[in-house]
Amino acid sequence: MRDAEVSERLLAWYDRSARVMPWRVGPAARAAGVRPDPYRIWMSEVMLQQTTVAAVVGYFNRFVARWPSVQDLAEAEDGEVMAEWAGLGYYARARNLLACARAVVRDHGGIFPSTAEGMRALPGVGPYTAAAVAAIAYDEAAVVVDGNVERVMARLFAVEEPLPVAKPALVALAARLTPERRAGDYAQAVMDLGATICSPRNPACGICPLMELCQARALGIAAELPRKLAKPEKPVRRGVVWIGVHQGRVLAERRRDKGLLGGMLGFVGDAWDGAGGEAPFAADWQDLGEVKHTFTHFHLILQVKRADGPANPERGEFIELTPADLPTVMRKAYDLAFRDKTPR
Repeated sequence: MRDAEVSERLLAWYDRSARVMPWRVGPAARAAGVRPDPYRIWMSEVMLQQTTVAAVVGYFNRFVARWPSVQDLAEAEDGEVMAEWAGLGYYARARNLLACARAVVRDHGGIFPSTAEGMRALPGVGPYTAAAVAAIAYDEAAVVVDGNVERVMARLFAVEEPLPVAKPALVALAARLTPERRAGDYAQAVMDLGATICSPRNPACGICPLMELCQARALGIAAELPRKLAKPEKPVRRGVVWIGVHQGRVLAERRRDKGLLGGMLGFVGDAWDGAGGEAPFAADWQDLGEVKHTFTHFHLILQVKRADGPANPERGEFIELTPADLPTVMRKAYDLAFRDKTPR
């Protein structure tokens, strides 16, 4: 297998089959001289971490409509950005988004660094995002490796060592194949291949542009790769949230910036996340049942309680709450508390 043959085949396939995405400059437009906007590339890559393209598109369109430039985002109120992010999950990304935008404006005159090394120096930007922005926006021959790329490399070279142990070897293979020319299109081609053809289950090997080169296909083990070490079972935590109501307003608090759901609106809770405490006021709290939610490292079962409250609770404040501003787990609690009626 010639390394150049892989990139040539992938680029030819990408020219025919590139996915259309609101942040992407397609291969024809790029060949005609249209350059990707680094702001939009960076925004999409941050949103796509641990999230699917289908889930991200709506959020991306709303964000860039409301904050069309990095300068606009840098000047935004934290609470407004966190509210717009609500439901997308992994909320540290939203805090990092703001920190990075402000650093780009403050330290770089509103221009994103053009190299992976320069991007890596920005707050909240890891190796993958730095490489992706440098490659896609600026055509640097940076090595872009996400889960899709790992899967393509593992199958193409029949790497049977399990992840995450195999990651350095897969990165080295990806680096071998990354071309100097059209590095951005190549990076997107590999990711598109992994997302649409070299999929985790039932890969469509028969229509893959690399099928004659794929060592795992030749061995009949493509669907088995990449192998992964068994993950430990997630622990289960239990907790309580108290949802107070006063004159049509709902008791809520802005969570501390650091930690789980940092900076998001939420209901007053006990110590399930290390941040809570006692009930916000004395009352005959009605037990409404449980909601369940899964975080990266644990499963959560929350007991939801509701009561009418005094004007001045000991914790939180009564606000005109917009449910869409809540993170998913708190929205589940809200829906349980008010499934039969609105706050009154």
